[in-house]
Parts: sequence; C-alpha cells; structure tokens
Amino acid sequence: MNSPPSPSVSPAPATPPVGAFWLLVLAAASVLLVTTGVRMSLGLYVAPINEATGLGIAAISFALAVAQIMWGVAQPLFGALADRFGPGLSLFVGAVMMAAGMALTPFVDSSLGLTLSLGVLVAGGAGAGSFSVLLGAVSLRLPAARRAFASGLINAGSSFGLFVFAPLSQWLIAGFGLATALFSLAVIALLTIPVSWPLRHKAEHPEGGGAVGVGMTDQLRIAFADRSYWCLHAGFFACGFHIAFLATHLPGAVDLCGLPGSVSANSLALIGLANIFGGLGAGWLAQRYRMKWLLFWMYASRAVMVGLYLVAPKTDLTFYVFAFGLGLTWLATVPPTAGLVGKLFGLRYLGTLFGLTLLSHQIGAFFGAWLGGLALVEFGNYDTMFVADIVLAALAALINVPIREAHPVAQAACAAR
Repeated sequence: MNSPPSPSVSPAPATPPVGAFWLLVLAAASVLLVTTGVRMSLGLYVAPINEATGLGIAAISFALAVAQIMWGVAQPLFGALADRFGPGLSLFVGAVMMAAGMALTPFVDSSLGLTLSLGVLVAGGAGAGSFSVLLGAVSLRLPAARRAFASGLINAGSSFGLFVFAPLSQWLIAGFGLATALFSLAVIALLTIPVSWPLRHKAEHPEGGGAVGVGMTDQLRIAFADRSYWCLHAGFFACGFHIAFLATHLPGAVDLCGLPGSVSANSLALIGLANIFGGLGAGWLAQRYRMKWLLFWMYASRAVMVGLYLVAPKTDLTFYVFAFGLGLTWLATVPPTAGLVGKLFGLRYLGTLFGLTLLSHQIGAFFGAWLGGLALVEFGNYDTMFVADIVLAALAALINVPIREAHPVAQAACAAR
C-alpha cells in the first residue's frame, strides 16, 4: 500500500553574514531591553503612585495584575499580525502605546484610569515589542543551528533591561519625582522605533521550516491537540505567577523588613544581571540537551530557592543572594520554551503559537500580582504567597517531564540523512 506523500517543506534559511546576524540580534535584544526593563520595573512605582493618588495597594496591584494579563493577550495578537505582515507594524504600534501610557499615568486619579494607562496601554505596547514578535522575527531568518544561541542572546537583552531600568527608575523617582520618571520612560519607549528598523520586513522564508500549505487555523488545531503543547502552557502559567508576584511585591517585602528602597532596586537589578548569564546559558544548553529537562531543573531550583529564602534571616544580603539565584532562571525559561514550540510545530506561526503560551504565562502573572496585594491586605505579609510559589514551581517542574522531544544530537543526525 502506498504511503501518503509527506508535506513539502520549505528550504531552511541560509546563514546570514556575521554582520547581518549581529545586527538582527542586537536590534531585537535592544527593543526587548526597553520593553522588558520598563514593564518589569513597574513594581518600584507602586509606593510613589499610592502616595500621589491615595488609591491603595490593592487597587494599584489590580492595575498591575491587569497589566500582566494584557501583556499576555497582546503577545498572540501582535504575533499573528507580525506573522502576516511582518514585525514592523507591531513594533511601531507597541512603542506608541507604551509612550502614551507612561505619559498619561501622572494625570490619572482613579483606579480605572490607572488600569487603562499602565494596565492596558503600557503593558499592551510592551507585549507588541516582546518575545513572540522578536524571537519569531529573528528565528525565521536563521538556520536551526543558530536559533537557540540567538534566542539566548535576545533573552539576555531582556535581562539587561531589568538590570538597567530598576536602578534608573529608582534614581529618577528619588531625584526628580514620579511624573518626570514616567515622562522619561515614555521618551525611551519611542526610541525603540528607530532601533527596530532592521526587523521591519517580513522574513524571506515565510514557512520557516514548517509544512507548506498548513494554514494558521489548522496549525492551531494541531497544536492544541498535542499534550506537549498543553504541558508547556501549564508550566508557563506557574512561571508567570512566580515572576509577577516577585516583580510586583518584592519591593513591598523589602519594606516590611525595614530595609531601604535601594535594596529593592538593587535586588531587581541583580535579577536582571544574573539572568544575562542564565539566558545565555539556556540558549547554549538548549543546543546540546533536551529543553524539557532544562525547564524541569529551572522550575525545581526556584522551589528550593524560595524555601531557603523563607527560613533565612531577612537582611540586605539575603535579598541580594535570593535575587541573584532567582535571576539565573528568571527569563531563562523563554529560550527553551520557544525552542520547544518551534521544534514541535515549525516556525511559520511561531509568533502566534509562542504568543499563546505567553498568554498562559500572563494569566498566571495576573494572579501572582493581584493575589500578592490581597495577601498583604489580609495577612499583613506575603508568607502564604511564598508557600504557593513553592508548590507551583514544583508542579511546573513535573509537568514538563511528559513533553515529547527528540535529543538534539539525534535530531541533527536524522536531519543529516
């Protein structure tokens, strides 16, 4: 009996010249530096906004929780827009949205206004210039052998953003006030428009190694029928809870311990610094080991580190060690997660499919940011949230084990035949 013909596959992209490779990677990393740095340092603005508006921690936490979910919603929407028309439009709209949201925030005096400015405009704009669009834009232009390394470099840009913007925001707030700090970030957001210029066009290899003739609807149906795709969603949900809770409420935890605000800014900066190494390491390791096991060990290590933090004395050194340890895996989960999506389903609709996993990440982030504020109001501390964080990190580690994934070496051997 004749077997059905296999779908035709588009040729892999040729390796770009060294200069072109670095131009693409640095442009993507620079945009991500700004969008992630601004978004992840918003926790430093909770106390100043509360002092200026009197809205209360719970209301501000809710606005930042909406920001988490909006960033997730924006990922597949702008990812699909980039898949269809190229990244240029998504990146331009995102920069304008971010700038508008930051510029409007000093003038809001209600929970609704704050939710619309920070929660919708800033977060949605950051999502338009984030992982799903940028990794998709670069991956489609590179051969498989260089994608994981490029993803690690781009991810390092996001980590460096937190390292830069946490102390920058603290300095601007302390030295010039809330309004000047937010206006400054609005101007910086607009600078991503010229920086993203090398990424503006749609890739020359639109199929990106995926099956030719498979439309987006069919590809989504295939993905959501796959257990491995759901496992990635579940693990990323827990990851989002963890990151959003700490990014939003770590400054509050520092304050509860009677430590100065500089410890908060320095801790967030250390998270960003450590994740530069973590992101690069994740990109390098993903070329040599199964990515699901990288995710397993990253999530498991988080459970251990949060447990150690709970029993440690709360000094500035404790927060710095805790931050650096967490930073090694903070956003290092992104390259292996995006790599698994591309390995399982091809790159043609990577912006959409990975954007949907990021939506699950941000649903978890919504609960991490929101419930953290409610826990503080209800119990006067964050202990219950840290315990929940341990449980979810352990579950995230386990949920990655059933993912089907060929060993990178074996996969390369099959491709060479």
